[in-house]
Amino acid sequence: MRGIHNKAGMAISAVLIALLTACGGHGSGSGSGGGGSAPAGGISLQVVSFGDSLSDVGTYAPIASAVGGGRFTTNPGQVWTQDVAQYYGGTLSAAYTIDITHKLSAQGGLGYAEGGATVATPASQNDFLTDVIGNVEMPVNQQVSSYLAAHGSFNASQLVLVWAGANDVLRAGALPAAAQTVQTAASTLAQIIGQIVQGGATHVVVVNVPNVGLSPKGLAQPDGGATLTQESQMFNNDLNAALQADGLQGKVIQIDSYTWVNQIIANFQANGFSVSNTAQACDPSKTPDDTSLFCSPPTYVSANADQTYMFADDLHPATHLHALFAQFVEQQIAASGLGH
Repeated sequence: MRGIHNKAGMAISAVLIALLTACGGHGSGSGSGGGGSAPAGGISLQVVSFGDSLSDVGTYAPIASAVGGGRFTTNPGQVWTQDVAQYYGGTLSAAYTIDITHKLSAQGGLGYAEGGATVATPASQNDFLTDVIGNVEMPVNQQVSSYLAAHGSFNASQLVLVWAGANDVLRAGALPAAAQTVQTAASTLAQIIGQIVQGGATHVVVVNVPNVGLSPKGLAQPDGGATLTQESQMFNNDLNAALQADGLQGKVIQIDSYTWVNQIIANFQANGFSVSNTAQACDPSKTPDDTSLFCSPPTYVSANADQTYMFADDLHPATHLHALFAQFVEQQIAASGLGH
């Protein structure tokens, strides 16, 4: 969600590393099939994911793995979409990965979420990791179009996860001018979700925007994150209204990450954290450009920071928070009547 400086670009582009697959990992508490005849979720589902860095399973891993990174969390930990995929008996790998020439190439995976992606704004209008990857990330509308071009349709054996909008909020700017940007992004996301439903998806999970103002980045703002909190609320309200207006609310499973994150922060110690939203697990002095994409155990502030800190960097969840969110999503899906 910010540019990477040339020092990181030179260090990383100097080494061409094989792709870190997203099929491994421990799931960190969300539960996986583990050799049984049925997955932990009680039903086998193929996960397809669209979104941004919160769900990216390794788009930039071929480059980031040069320094032990690969995903926007406390690597080598998984992100929530991988945990959910394991829970329902599968794995999730990147649909596209970047190569040393700064080009995306199709890999056949179903993890379409890409760090830096907005709902619909072209990458060329953003400044995200440009020194390292260039302007290549696909916005969510393009992710869905790419999926449909490759696969034709969705099906009833799939669980489609959609989590987007945080980058739109972060880039919206100051109010009141930002309100139109936020509203447009939210209504556009609802249209994209409609396209997914019309494309044959019967199990669609739509996650709203978390309270960006309560991230370490938000707290560091001059207003303490108040504007980002307000814009997060605006996006979520506009998304709800658009889903309702488009007749989609009864056709999707909505996940309220905004309220969930607020509650976890308010009760962080009871949820196994020693540090809430006031600090980050990845040491800024050791992690290239202070981004979790390049974070790994040697750059943790302490040996178990991936489990005791809520945030990896100033925006992205650490491994334990991802695992807890995956469990929450799995519970909400079960409450809808799908699996257990």
